[in-house]
Amino acid sequence: MRTIETPNAPRPAGHYSQAIVHDGLVFVAGQLPLDPKTTEKRVGTFEEQTEQALKNIAEILKAAGSDLSHVLKTTVYISDIGLWGRVDTVYAKAFGEHRPARAVVPVKELHFGYQIEIEAIAAVKK
Repeated sequence: MRTIETPNAPRPAGHYSQAIVHDGLVFVAGQLPLDPKTTEKRVGTFEEQTEQALKNIAEILKAAGSDLSHVLKTTVYISDIGLWGRVDTVYAKAFGEHRPARAVVPVKELHFGYQIEIEAIAAVKK
């Protein structure tokens, strides 16, 4: 088991790792749309939040020897089920032709007033 830590994604704010690699799989912790360079807790548009969360995941995957094209499954937590279509638009742009398994889960609220958090499981590139 290997712990992943990169300065190119937000540092954990609690007792968890950005990701763990085990047996050829990368388990990425839920990523909020925090900008790792500024660490500001800015809330932009929902689309900007989604893009930033996906960028954070991409950076963590890169540090783990993987990338978005190797994602097997994501879980997307959103603050309002009405945002589902907007998630799908940004998500499709980020993943292109690759279509990992996905669950979208509406939740009452997320930290810092954010509207989205995304976690992922990916395969390590061979």
